[in-house]
Amino acid sequence: MAEGGGSSGVVTVESLLYHEVQESRLCAVHCVNAVLQGPYFSEVDLASMAQDLDQQEQQVMLESGAGSSHYLNFMAEGSSNVAADGNFSIQVLNRALEIWSLQCISLEAPEAEEARLSPHKQKAFICNLQAHWFCIRKVDDRWYNFNSLYPAPQHLSNFYLSAYLDTLKTSGWSIFVVQGSLPSPNHWATDGGYGRWLTPEEADNITRAAKKADVEKSKTTVASSPQKIDGEKLKIDSANLAAALAASLPSAPAAASVSFADSMVDDEEDDPEYAAALAASFGDINPPPSFTQQAPQLQLQPPDAASLAKALAESFFSAASASGLNLPCIKPPSNKDDSQ
Repeated sequence: MAEGGGSSGVVTVESLLYHEVQESRLCAVHCVNAVLQGPYFSEVDLASMAQDLDQQEQQVMLESGAGSSHYLNFMAEGSSNVAADGNFSIQVLNRALEIWSLQCISLEAPEAEEARLSPHKQKAFICNLQAHWFCIRKVDDRWYNFNSLYPAPQHLSNFYLSAYLDTLKTSGWSIFVVQGSLPSPNHWATDGGYGRWLTPEEADNITRAAKKADVEKSKTTVASSPQKIDGEKLKIDSANLAAALAASLPSAPAAASVSFADSMVDDEEDDPEYAAALAASFGDINPPPSFTQQAPQLQLQPPDAASLAKALAESFFSAASASGLNLPCIKPPSNKDDSQ
């Protein structure tokens, strides 16, 4: 475990982003290091903490007697803090962050009310679904998704952050807000570790390149074998797309002035094509035409952005449902005119 700021070779660099790409089933390690913004912990460190927690729990259960059914059942179940595949519990992640005087609190807890109401005012979130962990963190007043399944951190606007968290919760993800004073970002050699430091510009360029590759791969996949879809990536990408759709609905602030592409991530190019190809990769769903494309033979007034976003959301979820996909259900609010 690296000690923060203890070496004279450590230089504080405010403008770099530390990101670890998925290695085996070590997403919990990647998640903790993303929160701390540096390679502070290894899988060995977390495994040692899991073992300590197991021993403490064993001592508590032993108080009921070595021959009691509670103790025997506890011993038969094995560790609840580390799985055979390397996945760690939230207790282990919390123990690691406690070293830095940080605490993970469920977003559903009463003391997390402020985080629920104003997520953009927080510092970091930890998200978990089954065996996958990832971190959403603020660096230099900008939010980034440090999901280790992504090749680089993805910038999230404050507007998109709230919709994204809501969609994750609807999809069954457990979300924890990280409270406490985060360590200052430090930059030192990783010695062949999992992560690297990137400038925001480098991260954006890597993300754009990956999206272009995904677009081409999606087109090829749909044309050759639409049913061959990466299930884990589908869970993440469907949440991304659903959050963007939710953020575009008329009930969201200034929805009429925010485009679908802007609500996905803070990129100015490729996003509409990427979202269309992503929707097409869900099954035999034809991607919608570009929002700017107009039929030359018709001279019609284009719909406003809010109505178009609502129609797209309804069309997308109807098509996804018909294809047998179980996506988060986000019901668009009714317009006032519709009720009259």
